[in-house]
Amino acid sequence: MEYETTIGLEIHIELNTRSKMFCSCPNDSSEKTPNANVCPVCLGYPGTLPVINKTAVMKVIKTGLALNCQIAENSFFERKNYFYPDLAKGYQISQYQTPLCSGGYLDIKTRDENDARNFQAKKIKIERIHLEEDTGSLIHPQGTDYSLVNFNRSGVPLMELVSEPDIHSSQEAREFIKELQLILRYLNVSAADMEKGEMRAEVNISLRPQTDKSQKLGTKVEIKNLNSIKAVEKSIDYEIKRQAEILQKGEKIAQETRGWHDAKEITFSQREKESAHDYRYFPEPDLPPLKISREIINEIKSEIGELPGQKRVRLNDEYGLAEKEIELFVNQRDLGEYFEKVVSELKIWEKEKERNLTPEHWQQLVKLASNYIATDLQALLKEKGIAVFDEGKFKISPENFAEFLTLLFSGEISSKIAKMVMGEMFHKGRDPSRIIEENNWQMVSNESEISSIVKKIIKENPKATDDLKKGKKTSLQFLIGQAMAKTKGKANPDVLKNLIEKEISVS
Repeated sequence: MEYETTIGLEIHIELNTRSKMFCSCPNDSSEKTPNANVCPVCLGYPGTLPVINKTAVMKVIKTGLALNCQIAENSFFERKNYFYPDLAKGYQISQYQTPLCSGGYLDIKTRDENDARNFQAKKIKIERIHLEEDTGSLIHPQGTDYSLVNFNRSGVPLMELVSEPDIHSSQEAREFIKELQLILRYLNVSAADMEKGEMRAEVNISLRPQTDKSQKLGTKVEIKNLNSIKAVEKSIDYEIKRQAEILQKGEKIAQETRGWHDAKEITFSQREKESAHDYRYFPEPDLPPLKISREIINEIKSEIGELPGQKRVRLNDEYGLAEKEIELFVNQRDLGEYFEKVVSELKIWEKEKERNLTPEHWQQLVKLASNYIATDLQALLKEKGIAVFDEGKFKISPENFAEFLTLLFSGEISSKIAKMVMGEMFHKGRDPSRIIEENNWQMVSNESEISSIVKKIIKENPKATDDLKKGKKTSLQFLIGQAMAKTKGKANPDVLKNLIEKEISVS
């Protein structure tokens, strides 16, 4: 029997505020010393009073607006009561009845079932986004029978996003999390680094027979605390297989919470699934209700810049980039900004030199820029372990990079020399014209200078010469390559091609 998989995601995101949610302790996820960033408020001492972090509220509203949510103009915090060693107060200050944001959606790309090369847009609805405080963390020293509690994370502003059950595969879940992660970084509300625990996912998954036409979903199982996109994908795939095997036997799925074992790549039972009434939610008596005016909402909305989806459309419309390059420049925002600065410099060059490029030639120049940034420049950056915004480490200005491209585009240097010039620019930060001049790397286009080299290459490679006479075009490229090697990349490839063909025809 075939089954339909239904998945909902609960994603917890630590906000990058300077202080914690209800006290003035530093919000520093990089702090290594246990219990360094703590105070009586986040440790839950009797008699202490929390104070709402306004910046955290603003960041949640900004996220909600970016995700097309309705913003609650009246909201309040509640106490979520449960016992766990990392929860000092015995309750968590959270939201249940009146989340700050609700009813939004996020568009993702999914593969076409009939053609894996094509993608389709899919809208994943968002039920709610609310604000709460994070708990502490437990440390389990290896080889001991006890656990230690670190309260540095306790009280950190935590945004929880709950999706509707609109996801039907591990691939869709992956795309949702990746796109959300990107938006959070564009908004500067969180670094959303899952490896550092700044973003954690929980999966609610159920199966039902495809023949079941009712609206009723299968029994829901929750997989807790997934700390990587790979863990989300693998846990979903495993759980689909596990539940399908149980249903095939005619047995029932237990409604429970399960964990994920990274090494064994299996889910395991933890406890029965709790319901909302188990937490005994009630309004937080120590905090006033939140009243958010339309003016504040509009002000926050005006601060939202270009989002990833909008940038994809603009990069395509404005520059005609390929999808692969668009994704690179959207995901690596600094590289994308550098590309656009380089293109701006190319426009200045075109105007100052009165080149008046045709649309086709301009597109070729832009393509040249994107190709060299996406390949050669990115390879150099990875090799050195730096980024284009690393001041003092990255030495190629947009102006120099644009000049480098114009020299290549105008035929003043060959592609082989271009790699050498870029290497010099990257390591020494000098302008390309000076590098070319000092190293005598100008392209040689004079036929009389190249002719003797061509004759020598043809004489040294009789088999390739005979193959070319028989019409094998690959032999022409081989001979050009040999001549380029002799001239150390300085010969004009077009001149070489013409001379080789001319020499072959008369021999």
